[in-house]
Amino acid sequence: MRAMPMPDVSEIDLAGVMHAFADPSRLAIVAALAHMPEQSCDDLGSLAGLMSMAKSTRSHHMRVLREAGVTAARYEGTRKIIWLRREDLDSRFPGLLDAVLAGVDAEAELV
Repeated sequence: MRAMPMPDVSEIDLAGVMHAFADPSRLAIVAALAHMPEQSCDDLGSLAGLMSMAKSTRSHHMRVLREAGVTAARYEGTRKIIWLRREDLDSRFPGLLDAVLAGVDAEAELV
């Protein structure tokens, strides 16, 4: 297994995390990961409703989330496995992730 580079917990900053949350596609990815702890990149795209999106665009969104410290990733063979860094985010910004996920759920109910 080869881990992807990601920021240390102490390097995760609020502006970067909020930027990562500022896109509806990335919010869908975060919401999907909140319900399914680890997913392959391809499976996650279908769970988050992003299959119609170009693969390069999905990869960009995954990279933004990883570089902001919201997600982590590792390779298992040819598959990239992604998970939410919930404990790290909760230790750095208590309650932020839960508030964002509650907002995503509330917005989904309005649609």
